Amino acid sequence: MRTLVVIPIVHTEQDMGSLLEQTKQAYISRFGHDKWVEHLKSIDDVWFGIQQMIKSLELPYATVRLYQDGLPVCAREEDIVKDVAAQGSKNHRLLLELMAQGAQLMGTEDAGLLLQEYQFHQAAARHADPEYQHQREEQSRKLLWKRDRFIANRVNATLRAGEIGLLFLGLAHSVEALLDADILVRQLLPSLRKKQGKTQ
Repeated sequence: MRTLVVIPIVHTEQDMGSLLEQTKQAYISRFGHDKWVEHLKSIDDVWFGIQQMIKSLELPYATVRLYQDGLPVCAREEDIVKDVAAQGSKNHRLLLELMAQGAQLMGTEDAGLLLQEYQFHQAAARHADPEYQHQREEQSRKLLWKRDRFIANRVNATLRAGEIGLLFLGLAHSVEALLDADILVRQLLPSLRKKQGKTQ
């Protein structure tokens, strides 16, 4: 039996990189600056809760593999996590803590697909007409499915019998149906996943 714990993540300012400013401005224009500050505080609270819940699992870290949304399969996975953690990412700081306890970091995504998505969002920010918006949503869904398929295949291929995977995954993703039948899936915060499903 293989177990995969899916941990829904909410991206912090540090995780969003160059996409932060356009997201921030869109949020502030819609809800106001005070709500943006509240939003950031709520994200911090979520990450504190995730950290405490993982600690409470008392995992045998020597048999734990870490899979991270946005982390490409490459020769620099640990360097990338350290760099983003140094910028203040709570997600990546948590990965480093888990690695220090013996968990193994795994490259999780296809670098080419991540680059496509980055370029896609950059181009989308320059087009606001409704017709383009519809095309953009369809392209976004297709790209997300390709990413989900790659993530699931990566877990299927690398998570071994008796091991536990921790998959840090954005709320828009859905990989469960793409996983091998012998992988037992657990949701760390099922209520958050359900809530997101209702809003989509």
